[in-house]
Amino acid sequence: MGEAELIPESGLLVIRSRFVFYGDAVTDPMAKQIAYDIESHWNEPKASVKIGPQFYRIQFEIQGDCEAFLDPEKVWYNDDPTLNFFRIEEYVMGNISFVDGINCNTGYFKLQNLEQTSTTAAHEYGHTIGLDHPAILDIRGSRQAGIMYPRGTLCDPSFQYDSQAIAGQPGGTLDPKHRKVNTEDIALLRLNKLRFNSDNKAILGGFSSIYHEKHSAPPAQ
Repeated sequence: MGEAELIPESGLLVIRSRFVFYGDAVTDPMAKQIAYDIESHWNEPKASVKIGPQFYRIQFEIQGDCEAFLDPEKVWYNDDPTLNFFRIEEYVMGNISFVDGINCNTGYFKLQNLEQTSTTAAHEYGHTIGLDHPAILDIRGSRQAGIMYPRGTLCDPSFQYDSQAIAGQPGGTLDPKHRKVNTEDIALLRLNKLRFNSDNKAILGGFSSIYHEKHSAPPAQ
């Protein structure tokens, strides 16, 4: 989720989001790094959009803060559209990071996913501002995968975990480190359709407002 602001005098459309990370695995340096990763990936295309008669350069500004022992009420009663709340833990039920829906401001990160690639948080951020996974998950013969392709996507060998693996077999799917935000991803946000108020501000995404308790790993057999 985020807040978009038009700045006509500088020709900018600034999208601001702040992530508050909580849980046993989060640290302040990690929170700052995740925010940097999201911002870097989404600014990489250097995209622009025409709103009314003017073209605006799109600029993402992402902040990350660590609040390990977050008060659940800060999530439940938050009405600030820039705020997103994500728990970070070593164990996650389902063994993968997730958000609480398309257009949301809450979710749960698996620490290992974040450590594996900087695109994990950027991918989940795409969900929070309205993007779903593509309908077709076999992109063999195509160019590099956009940011919203999930793990398990079939791709050319050079983008697989293991370039020698058979497609669809272990190692034979998209290694998420190869995902990139592209101009098509930006276009799918439909920023030209946002309804800006008298302060030239608009909201991307919505309030899911779910506080996540820590998931407990099953007992060892």
